[in-house]
Amino acid sequence: MKYHHIKLKGSKINLVKVIGIDPGTATTGWGVVSLEGRRRGHKLRCVACGAVRTSPRKKAAERLKRIYDELSLIIERTKPQEMALEKLFFNINVKTAVSVTRAAAACMLAAAAHDMPVFEYNPSHVKWTLVRYGRATKIEVANRVKELLRLEETPKPDDVTDALAVAICHILLRTNSDGGRKR
Repeated sequence: MKYHHIKLKGSKINLVKVIGIDPGTATTGWGVVSLEGRRRGHKLRCVACGAVRTSPRKKAAERLKRIYDELSLIIERTKPQEMALEKLFFNINVKTAVSVTRAAAACMLAAAAHDMPVFEYNPSHVKWTLVRYGRATKIEVANRVKELLRLEETPKPDDVTDALAVAICHILLRTNSDGGRKR
């Protein structure tokens, strides 16, 4: 896939902008990361990040609609070109797996509604790409996200940091090779 080069101020160009997603019915973390180019190299930048929270008192369909609606607004405002989604980790109970799968589907639908390709990554692949160790701790990944994006503080909650991590992973894999798996 080729990226459109959009001229920004000065000699800086936006090579790619990705929204990373850590899906969950209670909390869906999201983070938009751009790879910007300058004459002296490239840098990753956090464009925006946050979390979509839903109330456990609401019915499942209402919670999924909220995730879809809020992500759609975020996509319209930040204009990412691709979505990177953290795959479900299967060492969790069935009830949680169904809930997370539904949230991931709402996220994918928001991407499809905006003609955006979706790429999925296992948590261990994200960890390996960022920290070079597939069993890295959340703290190690969070510190690496903070370092790569030059942030003063680690984003909270953890779902936001995980979303930024999956976006960074996708950008690093896409700029080094065509290693992302399109879904």
